[in-house]
Amino acid sequence: MAMAGLIEAHNLYKSFDGNTAVDGISMSVAAGEIYGLVGPDGAGKTTTLRLLCGALRPDEGREDGVSIKIGAQDLLHQTEQARALIGYLPQRFSLYEELTVIENIRFFAEVRGLKAAEWRPRCLDILEFVGLAEYSVRRAGHLSGGMKQKLGLAAALVHRPPVLLLDEPTTGVDPVTRQDFWQLIIRLVAPAKEDGRGTAVLVTTPYMDEAARCSRVGFMQGGRLLIEGRPASLRDRLEGRILELQGEPLPLLRSLSKADKDVEDAQMFGDRLHLRVGEGKMKKVIDRLQKQIRAKGGEVKRMRPIPPQLEDVFILFLERKS
Repeated sequence: MAMAGLIEAHNLYKSFDGNTAVDGISMSVAAGEIYGLVGPDGAGKTTTLRLLCGALRPDEGREDGVSIKIGAQDLLHQTEQARALIGYLPQRFSLYEELTVIENIRFFAEVRGLKAAEWRPRCLDILEFVGLAEYSVRRAGHLSGGMKQKLGLAAALVHRPPVLLLDEPTTGVDPVTRQDFWQLIIRLVAPAKEDGRGTAVLVTTPYMDEAARCSRVGFMQGGRLLIEGRPASLRDRLEGRILELQGEPLPLLRSLSKADKDVEDAQMFGDRLHLRVGEGKMKKVIDRLQKQIRAKGGEVKRMRPIPPQLEDVFILFLERKS
């Protein structure tokens, strides 16, 4: 029998002025999992997180069985008890820039009802964990963007929550900081806590390379979950069907590729194309396109089957939805 997740949400709906932002979302995230909610701007990711942390209430009367449980607490009826189990880092985390790093942590700890004997040793541990211990007396307004995000994470962790909700935590920071931040997230879920319970992390991201780091991924569009699963399992759906084509001119290569009867889709990936070909059609497509491109005066620099990426899978399911 499968264990219940630390996050259990069923049949969530939310509309604003008649526009549906979340359309029947259900999900479960267990202790020790990182669940990545992926999708473009406007997909409904932030609204979903705000529903899960209690900042918004789901629409009533849309569907039977609407529920949100955080641990053993019913968020809709035991709101404060459930919120006490959540650490939440929104996209626009509001630091007090005139306060120092440690003063910010103290403020958020005391808002959570922690006494000095609880928050002070915890605060030092958390700052060490996120790499800000040596900046504890620096004013928050003098931190870099990446350091501010780490301070936000520290504030979300100060009360030892078993559930962590992170809304695009690495947007706008440099690649090195993105890597550091993800190492922190992975470290959070890797070991079991002393009491035997792990942490459940739900993170939204627009970056597919970050999604690939997650235990499970949910692709979201138009307020709905199109598909979810482990990254490797999702990629397996297109195994043997992605062809990388590099050459010039790219507009010609794309035009000829899209016209091929066995090419289902041709997308730009930087300076190359990813072609999704029909089952068992790879060799025919390669032979045919090489001849057609050269006949039109184009150049093929590289044409080879490659392992599918999560972007390829997401594009497939976006097409199916439309």
